[in-house]
Amino acid sequence: MADAKTAIERTEPSKRAEKALSAAFVRTVTAPGKYTDGHGLFLKVEISGAKRWVQRIMIRGKRTEIGMGSASLVTLAEAREAALQNRKLARAGGDPLQSKRASEALLTFEEASRKVHKIHEPTWRNKKHAAQFISTLETYTFPRIGKLKVSEVTTADVLAVLQPIWLEKPETARRVRQRIGTVMKWAVANGWRQDNPADAIAQALPKQDKTQAHRKALPYDKVPEFLDALKASDAGVATKLALELVILTASRSGEVRLADWSEFDLDQAIWTRPAHRMKAKREHRVPLSPRAVELLSKARKLGLGEGLVFPGTRHGKPLSDMTLSKLTKALGYDVDVHGFRTSFKTWTQERTNTPRDVAEAALAHTVKDKAEAAYARSDFFDKRRKLMERWEQDCRGRSGEVIRLA
Repeated sequence: MADAKTAIERTEPSKRAEKALSAAFVRTVTAPGKYTDGHGLFLKVEISGAKRWVQRIMIRGKRTEIGMGSASLVTLAEAREAALQNRKLARAGGDPLQSKRASEALLTFEEASRKVHKIHEPTWRNKKHAAQFISTLETYTFPRIGKLKVSEVTTADVLAVLQPIWLEKPETARRVRQRIGTVMKWAVANGWRQDNPADAIAQALPKQDKTQAHRKALPYDKVPEFLDALKASDAGVATKLALELVILTASRSGEVRLADWSEFDLDQAIWTRPAHRMKAKREHRVPLSPRAVELLSKARKLGLGEGLVFPGTRHGKPLSDMTLSKLTKALGYDVDVHGFRTSFKTWTQERTNTPRDVAEAALAHTVKDKAEAAYARSDFFDKRRKLMERWEQDCRGRSGEVIRLA
């Protein structure tokens, strides 16, 4: 019997090899399920497409599952090595799970944030949302608490992050607080903290005035003056072109910053934004005024890249929202980039006879009333082209008359 048992034990490694996963399989598999590699290690593929390593192991007589990390971060070889070390520790009477928690408790807030970002990235609505999560933390939290251990961050630390922006940038501050909370809840769930300090500060912060939450906008009659200052500035060419295009097309900052050359037909002066990049999740055509076409032609001549029209300083990354905001402030205007959409809307109301539906279509707004939406089949493209051409003229200080579209 002993000989037979020994024979079985010796065949285990070869048996494992027959069923072992390959790096290529790990990289390409998409069907949800559990894929065994052997010795308790398996790859779990979620419905969302996320892939993570899990090890099923006996620890002090109790069957336990240990998370081994995302397959996008941990290679097959690394997962196997970690699984082997866990087995050795468990056989020696140790607790691999407790050891893992102890080591990860040493993570800094920045390290924990990036880990949470990687975990949630496949499940977020789009790449833009995923990028915003980490960029917000990079801008507002890492400089103050990034190097602190995630287990040591206090309510006072969170307050130090939020107080400077709580009233000045209320919407941003709320998002920062929520994202700090997401990281802390993850730390609590893993047993590295007992509380979420972002939840315990409500009474320590002043009540935000809802009127302050609105984007600061420039009066439309001041836009020509702003554009003159923009053109005369010594800012980077790509930044200047992008900001002027935001204004002339009444676009959201992200719609311009993430624009791809494949979306433009400059001969027809049309910009077609794909549904996945639109807030309303519907394709949207934008008529380009002559100056808008000129801006894009300059960008192309400058060789600002295939793919992204306005690439940032980091390879493959778009121009950042913060770059446009900083330029606006540097020119001496205490307004938000998004506020230029308000400037445009107010202009349509006070300086034109534009029907509400046409103005809303120009802003790529959806009709909220379901009954009204059922009949709203037109995108008013021709009327919007005329409207955007006259907006350009007013932005350049060339019009003083009330505009009629009819």
